[in-house]
Amino acid sequence: MTTIEKVLLLDGVDPVCGEVLREAGISVTTRGKLTKEELIKELTDYDGVVVRSATRVTEEVLVAGGDRLRVIGRAGTGVDNIDVKAATRRGVIVMNTPGGNTLSAAEHTCAMVCALSRSLPQACAALKDGRWDRKTYLGSELYGKTLAIVGLGRIGREVAKRMQAFGMTTIGYDPMIPAEVTAGWGVESLSLEDLWPRADYITVHTPLLPHTRNLIGEKVFTVCKPGVRVVNVARGGIVDEAALLKALDSGACGGAALDVFLEEPPTDLTLCQHPKVICTPHLGANTVEAQRRVALEIAEQIVDMAKGRPMTGIVNAPALTNASNEAFKPWIELAQAFGYLVNHLSKSADTPSLSISVDLYGSEVSKMEAFLGSAVLVGLLKGMTQNGINLVNAPMLAQEKGVSLSITAHHNAVPPVLAASPDAVQVKVERGGNSHILLGNAASGQATLYALDGCVWESGLTLGRNMLFFSASPTASPLAAIATQLLAERAAVTSLLSSAPTKKEVWYVARTEESVTLPSGIPGTQLMAQLTF
Repeated sequence: MTTIEKVLLLDGVDPVCGEVLREAGISVTTRGKLTKEELIKELTDYDGVVVRSATRVTEEVLVAGGDRLRVIGRAGTGVDNIDVKAATRRGVIVMNTPGGNTLSAAEHTCAMVCALSRSLPQACAALKDGRWDRKTYLGSELYGKTLAIVGLGRIGREVAKRMQAFGMTTIGYDPMIPAEVTAGWGVESLSLEDLWPRADYITVHTPLLPHTRNLIGEKVFTVCKPGVRVVNVARGGIVDEAALLKALDSGACGGAALDVFLEEPPTDLTLCQHPKVICTPHLGANTVEAQRRVALEIAEQIVDMAKGRPMTGIVNAPALTNASNEAFKPWIELAQAFGYLVNHLSKSADTPSLSISVDLYGSEVSKMEAFLGSAVLVGLLKGMTQNGINLVNAPMLAQEKGVSLSITAHHNAVPPVLAASPDAVQVKVERGGNSHILLGNAASGQATLYALDGCVWESGLTLGRNMLFFSASPTASPLAAIATQLLAERAAVTSLLSSAPTKKEVWYVARTEESVTLPSGIPGTQLMAQLTF
């Protein structure tokens, strides 16, 4: 469960967001659009912030805003106004509501296509200006025309459904969706190279990413039909505005309908004022229904996070969707404990890089494949970042420190140590020539170690406070020496257990009431780690 006590609402988020949060016992403050300096000052006092598209949550804002923030909620789909990478580094969850504005954005797109085909805004403006000009505004039917849809997610699919009702042929491109699936929606899946020449109308429904920036540019217009028409209700920058203006002037593009712009609001209105352009001020999701829906959804997602329920809409760590499930928490604690222990056991070598492999045995623990590796990394990197390691930022920070991670689920296999059955986690770490292997489970609700480097505790060893791990050769008998040394330091020993011996070594684990510092080595053994889980 994550502590979420205070949330800041910005950008005119619908009031239902605050209502839902308050009902859950979360304090809410509502502000308008803040300056960067105001936002930095405000964030120091909040666990969460909810924005629409106006407020930019940059790395500078996140760093200067302090360490309290735990979640950024985007009441809408696109998160390009949020520095997701910087948020991830600081362990801040970024959530959005990808389905909340689907219908509104799809309807606006369809309205733009219709208006574009009949020059509705231009004709309306002319008549209001006193001109009855029918010849200038000769339109064209949509029936029989081909609509190319780039991006066949929720919005793209809804657009296809509606425009098919007008008799349009729908073709599309989406590298994530198989052609046989799109065919079921009545959309022929094509490569971009094959898509462009067939289109009478093009509409884009993708996020603004490095590979989608200026996706429709000068090269595209040279291979499209003369007079192709372009609609963008997604994100400014997907259509190259300079190339579009040039194509409109040359006739390569017969018209454009734009709801979004590279700069919002645009300071250069040349494109907006072009006679072949229909434009609206980012209204795609600007309906009463959509704004209420996304505000309600983001509030419910934050409440789920605060209550420790399974979460949805996580942008920067989708693997955490089910990690808050109560049944999974003991296993997360086990994985973190194993990461913490192997970090103390693995000695520095010529190379600081670590290689970690995680094996999951059994059908139940295999369900946790998406996040148990991250949990191991949390334990491994514990205490190494000011904002704290968590399941959000651990993979990124581990990679930067040269840690490689692999995780394998063995759904129907039994673990190497049968005492740990039926479900178990094994963690192997290698650094240079050193390696350690831990095996255990959390079936009892507690992190329990069953084997370390092949040495087995048949009844299991519960990991907890003030534990000292000693390694000794199988010929040594250091139990008495360990006990004597601990008693000499006035340590109250609550348990002292040895593993079953192997030909190589035996492990001894002492547990004390309070932490203890041993002034010297103990003959016949080596203190390998001293820690509290």
